Amino acid sequence: MFSLDKLTDLAHNFMAAHIKAGDRVIDATAGNGHDTLFLAGVVGPSGLVYAFDIQKTALRETAARLKDFGFTDRVVLLQKGHETLSEYAEPPVSAVMYNLGYLPGGDKEITTSAESSLTSIKEALKILSPGGMLSIIAYSGHESGKKERDALMAYCSALDPHKFKAVQLTILNRKNEPPELLLLQKSYF
Repeated sequence: MFSLDKLTDLAHNFMAAHIKAGDRVIDATAGNGHDTLFLAGVVGPSGLVYAFDIQKTALRETAARLKDFGFTDRVVLLQKGHETLSEYAEPPVSAVMYNLGYLPGGDKEITTSAESSLTSIKEALKILSPGGMLSIIAYSGHESGKKERDALMAYCSALDPHKFKAVQLTILNRKNEPPELLLLQKSYF
């Protein structure tokens, strides 16, 4: 059961239907560890999750969450920007998740940026396996988020439709700049 009120639930459902036990996947923005924990559960003990975040506090929170579930052995935590993911993740990966913006409960001045996110997404699409999926939750409720969302929409809209499928989901009847879920899937050939 999931709620249409939470785009993270929708992203998890799309990804769960796509990821298999034993896959290699990436959480490009570990944050408080919710997506990392979800991915670790789906890939199982034979899979591997690479989780990136620039903030030590985010990685500590993620590590604690993983420890509570006994998933620490299937996750590599990296205090690196997501734009470096292709340097650390062994390709191919079957899925990459992004939850952009700032760390909930953290410093709202530290945010993802259009430049680093676009670089990261371009790198992620290169190491994504055929049929692989990428999810991006973008928040436009702050100035940096608006610029980031606009840059992402322009980039994703221009992707070659023979190589990638791009889908946008949002909550239409929510006021004040609702978040948006972007799903990208690499062609099977």
